[in-house]
Amino acid sequence: MAERARRRAERRGRTGEALAALALQIKGYRILARRVRVHQGEVDLIARRGGVLAFIEVKARPTYAEAIESVTPRAWQRISAAGEAWASCRTALLGLDWRYDIVAITPLRWPRHARDAWRQDFAATRK
Repeated sequence: MAERARRRAERRGRTGEALAALALQIKGYRILARRVRVHQGEVDLIARRGGVLAFIEVKARPTYAEAIESVTPRAWQRISAAGEAWASCRTALLGLDWRYDIVAITPLRWPRHARDAWRQDFAATRK
């Protein structure tokens, strides 16, 4: 039974990431990579829009607040390390501004994109 639940969660995650990628593309982002795994960690999506390189965590939760709060400081550190490792081999991207975003996938709603979500003052501005 645990294997079935894991597969179901994996499928939900992939569906959420595909929906997040579509929403970002509609907003003018170019998806550079999906499900990036390096020794330091994992990044769900890496996208570029203009001079900004965004490392994006996709979270499917019942509410927007739960999605935002589910990404812990430790998770941000892993995402940051993974993004840095990925970008370090791509010299053409090193001159861009970097940002860490969340796309919240909630039931019956279009994905919500929280830009620059990894900032200390973000908690005060997210509501």
